[in-house]
Amino acid sequence: MNLARKVWQRAKDVLPISAFHFGRPLVLLQSDDWGRVGLRDGDGLEQLRAAGIELGEHPYDFYTLEIAEDLSALMATLTRHRDLEGRHPCLEMNFVVGNLDFARMEADGWEKIHILQLAESLPKGWDRPGLVEAYRAGISDGVFYPSLHGTLHFCSKSVERNLAGGGERATLLRTLWQAGTPYIHWRMPWIGYEYWDPEKPPDDRFLPLASQQEIIGQTVGAFAKLLSVLPFSACAPGYRANDDTVRAWAQHGIRVAQNGPRGLVPPHLGDHEVLQLFRTIEFEPAVDANFSLDHCLDQAEACFIQGVPAVVSVHSINFHSTVKDFRTRTLKYLNEFLSAIQSRHSDLLFVNDKELHALVEHGCYETAGGSVRVDVIQKKLRKAQVLAKA
Repeated sequence: MNLARKVWQRAKDVLPISAFHFGRPLVLLQSDDWGRVGLRDGDGLEQLRAAGIELGEHPYDFYTLEIAEDLSALMATLTRHRDLEGRHPCLEMNFVVGNLDFARMEADGWEKIHILQLAESLPKGWDRPGLVEAYRAGISDGVFYPSLHGTLHFCSKSVERNLAGGGERATLLRTLWQAGTPYIHWRMPWIGYEYWDPEKPPDDRFLPLASQQEIIGQTVGAFAKLLSVLPFSACAPGYRANDDTVRAWAQHGIRVAQNGPRGLVPPHLGDHEVLQLFRTIEFEPAVDANFSLDHCLDQAEACFIQGVPAVVSVHSINFHSTVKDFRTRTLKYLNEFLSAIQSRHSDLLFVNDKELHALVEHGCYETAGGSVRVDVIQKKLRKAQVLAKA
C-alpha cells in the first residue's frame, strides 16, 4: 500500500498544477497556537522549578497563554495601519480548540488523557478573564480572522504510549500535568504533532486517514462551537500534514492549507482543490535570537518583486506578557515593519486567506466598500517546478 502511494505521488508531481502570481503587493499575517495553554504563569513556574525542572534555557519554557490585554494591545497596533483601500492588517489566528482536562485526569490518577474544549472553559488552575470574548470581538471587528490549527497540537497516540510505558517520560508528563502545563515541546519532541507520531517508522508516522478524519471532524465541531463559524483555512500543528490531512480538511470545507516557510513558493492549487500557501517571512522576535527587522523587510521586497504574497509567520508566543514580556518588543517591530512596507508600496493590500482564495478564483474579493480587483497571473507548472522555487 505504501509503495502504491509513493508511485502515485511521484506521478502527481509531474502533472501540471496552477500557480498564481499577483499584480499588487499582498500581505498576510498568519499566527499559530491561539487558545493553547502552556506554563501556568508564575504559580506554574514555581511549581515546576520546585519539582526540579529548570526553566529558562529556551523561550518556549515561558510559553503560557495570551490574556485579553495582549489582544487589545495587538488590535491597537494593527488598527494604526491601513492599505490603499482603507483596510487594516488582519491577523489570521490559528486556534487550538481543546486543552487537557487536568481535573478529570487528576481524578483518574493521571493515567489517561481527557480533553476540555476551549468553548467550555480553561483547565483547572487557569484564569483568563474576558479572553474568549476578546477573540470574538477582534474577529467581529475584522482585526482577527479565525482559522483551524488543531485540538491538542501533540500526537495523543504518542503521549498515551509513553504514559503507559512508564519511566522518565511518563514521570515528566505527570510532573507537567500536575503543574497545569500540558507539555514543553522542545524538551520532549517525542510527543510529536497532532497527525504525526515521530517514533513510528517513517512511512507510518502520519495517522491513518480514518483517524485523521475523526480528529479533524471533532476539531471543526469544537471550532464552530467556540467561534460560531466554520473554518475556511487550516494549518497543521508543526506543519505536519499529508494527503490524508488535506483530504480530511477538504471534506470539512477547508479550502486553504497553510504551510511552513519554504522560500518564495507561489500559491498553487493542490490536491482536493485546496489552495496551498507557504509562509515567506519568519517574524518571530520572541524565539529568534538573530531576529532582524531589515531581513524581514528584504524578504517582503523579494516577495513583491516575484508577485508572491508576503505571508508573515508570527506565533502567538510573540504576544504573551504574563511570565515574560514578549509582547512589547514584538509590537514595536510589527509596527515598524508595517509602516516601512506601507511607505514603500502605496498600492499594497492587507488580505486574509479567504480573500486570497477569492482572488485566485475570481480576480477580486469583496469588502464593505466594494470589490477589490487584482491582476492574477496563472502559470501551469509541474509541482516539482513550483516547489523548486523555494
